[in-house]
Amino acid sequence: MILNTVEMGEGPPLVLLHGLFGAARNWGAIQKRLATRHRVLAMDLRNHGDSPRAEGMSHAATARDLAETLRHRGIPRAAVLGHSLGGKIAMALALGHGEMVSRLVVADIAPVRYPPALRGYVAAMRALPLTEGLTRREADAALEAAVPEAGIRAFLVQSLDFAVDPPRWKLGLPEIHAAMPEIEDFSATGRYEGATLVIAGGRSDYIRPEHHAGFRALFPAARFATIEGAGHWVHAEKPNDFLALVEPFLGERG
Repeated sequence: MILNTVEMGEGPPLVLLHGLFGAARNWGAIQKRLATRHRVLAMDLRNHGDSPRAEGMSHAATARDLAETLRHRGIPRAAVLGHSLGGKIAMALALGHGEMVSRLVVADIAPVRYPPALRGYVAAMRALPLTEGLTRREADAALEAAVPEAGIRAFLVQSLDFAVDPPRWKLGLPEIHAAMPEIEDFSATGRYEGATLVIAGGRSDYIRPEHHAGFRALFPAARFATIEGAGHWVHAEKPNDFLALVEPFLGERG
């Protein structure tokens, strides 16, 4: 599968991978900043944004999408930065196609199975009546009971396309719903010996100290950093602190 890609900048290639329910455009200012020194490719994962819809979202399968897209663009090797689900896919690519990954950055996710906490979001989005004239405010209000956090609702509603009437989701919700057990899990094996930076949000519990041993078993060169005051969306909440870690790491030789 060839993934929809937003590309900017010139230099060593760098791939950015968004999280569940996101899209390439979520990287916004981060991509622009990194594009001053890199050829930055932000990709829509399968069943997200403008990429194709397909059943199955194992991390190995989605990593193959990424590998195929890089080959299609004539890129044999790239640095890869992934947040949340994108971080799992970045790890799977490094473990399964290590020759294609020059450096790896994993943002606020661990190579573990997570509880099914997000399935309610999928159900709420699928239940939203997409009627003619539906407004962003009405969609937000309809999701409030299932998604009480205003910031998360705003993030989800970003994936509603209001340029058409009735609006439509720019997500393959049936495919995502069926794949949630795969998305929550992490089953890739092997080892990636390359340079690896793992960034946690200080207010997030996605990466805990007990996860470090699991990281090191798969990524023996892993180093760990925490951005205090940031939650799960560490790059969006503290972009300058995030870039202060990522830019020097990407610029290292070797």
